[in-house]
Amino acid sequence: MYEILETKERITADNDLEAAKLREKLKEKKVYFINLMGSPGAGKTTVLTHVINALKEKYRIGVMEADVDSSVDAETISKLGVRVIQLHSGGLCHMDADMTARGLDGLGIDGLDVVFLENIGNLVCPAEFDVGSALRMMILSVPEGDDKPLKYPLMFTVSDVMLINKIDVAPVFDFDIERCKSYVRKLNPDMEFFPVSALKGDGLEAFETWLIDRIETWRNEA
Repeated sequence: MYEILETKERITADNDLEAAKLREKLKEKKVYFINLMGSPGAGKTTVLTHVINALKEKYRIGVMEADVDSSVDAETISKLGVRVIQLHSGGLCHMDADMTARGLDGLGIDGLDVVFLENIGNLVCPAEFDVGSALRMMILSVPEGDDKPLKYPLMFTVSDVMLINKIDVAPVFDFDIERCKSYVRKLNPDMEFFPVSALKGDGLEAFETWLIDRIETWRNEA
């Protein structure tokens, strides 16, 4: 006789417990935490730069830049005058709740209103791990194709808001925004959509207005 132990289920359950504790801690501190996810090259850092510039006069912002290696993104964000820390995953393709908690300790949340985690770039692993965020924000870029919700459904299922970036090149890549939305709605009817161009700034003001309203609603309920 022998026992079969489903280790992934145990790891996920342990992570969810840690994430719930972290979410409660951040709620008590009134720190709104956003988990930003997307593929490499989707435009996460460029979008984040726009959003920080729009919000930093209203909120005290901190950023955790997660990557397998390098500090390129942290260097970029540090120029915006916000608190930032670079997190190296040691080869892992995602952040989990424990890694995030240690990152927040290193960043320091005292005196902050909003914290962004720019998660490691891919559409698979980050979707599987709750990091204790109040908002799961994802970016899909036009060159990736409008069929990605069919190939990586979990990311589109667990996210709260989706930015479709690089819409200025949609005709070149034969990307159908409405078709992409229809795929996502079958997975997640509550998904919010914002077509944007981080390069040109198109659509970002509408998203930033929505995000501020979301933060303020959360702060009033916290």
